[in-house]
Amino acid sequence: MTESTEDVRYEVDGRVARITLDRPQYRNAQSRRLLEQLDDTFARAMADHEVRVVVLFGEGEHFSSGHDLGTPEENADREARPYPEGVFGDQKRSWELNVANTLRWRDLPKPTIAAVHGFCIYGGWMIASAMDLIVASDDARFLPAHFQYFSVPWEFGPRKTKEMLWKAEFVTSQQAHELGFVNHVVSRDDLDDTAMKLANEIARQDPLVASMIKRSVNETQDHQGFRTAVTAAHSTYMLLQQAGTVVPKGKEGKIRRLPSVERSLEE
Repeated sequence: MTESTEDVRYEVDGRVARITLDRPQYRNAQSRRLLEQLDDTFARAMADHEVRVVVLFGEGEHFSSGHDLGTPEENADREARPYPEGVFGDQKRSWELNVANTLRWRDLPKPTIAAVHGFCIYGGWMIASAMDLIVASDDARFLPAHFQYFSVPWEFGPRKTKEMLWKAEFVTSQQAHELGFVNHVVSRDDLDDTAMKLANEIARQDPLVASMIKRSVNETQDHQGFRTAVTAAHSTYMLLQQAGTVVPKGKEGKIRRLPSVERSLEE
């Protein structure tokens, strides 16, 4: 069974749900519409008692180039469904689409796997990091930052995080594996099969046991301060946004890449 919305594709293969970001013409840039459809699709997989594991893919050459900064579809949607003007609207949009969503996906009751290839930038990183496991192709390139869902210190540790973000460097799949962010690195040709094989192995686990393992591990992080730190970091992100250092003020919807991404690509 395969079904598709405009930006997300959903199919069930036995006990595994395959969800695919399906905006390859924009390198799977994350519009509001895509994020809403992704949220609905995750909810659908959680409601299907036959589905035990979810695997998230990206269609085309890249997993995700990050936030949608102004494709024609995104601009039209912003006009049709505007958030309130000013700081209140900026904060509301940022929180709803990039923090509340991502925290909810992190805590989905079923095991989740991200199958990452090509670019996994900013918003792409956020979604991948919210999944329980990550399988990456050997050509995957990750770019973390001080973004809305700031999980990076929990993935890499404080010292490595500071160095990476200050230098604004891409992280290769092998480096991400060595640092514990990625579970497995395989060739591009083997990515799909490896991710699905891993999902089917996990699907053999009793679903209640799998869910309770996930809950206990996530709650351990939360007791150590994960959720508090992520929500607090959103405030400093909003300060940077209002200062125009994240997306230059007045430029959203008119630029193809963030200045910090341009800098990283130049390295």
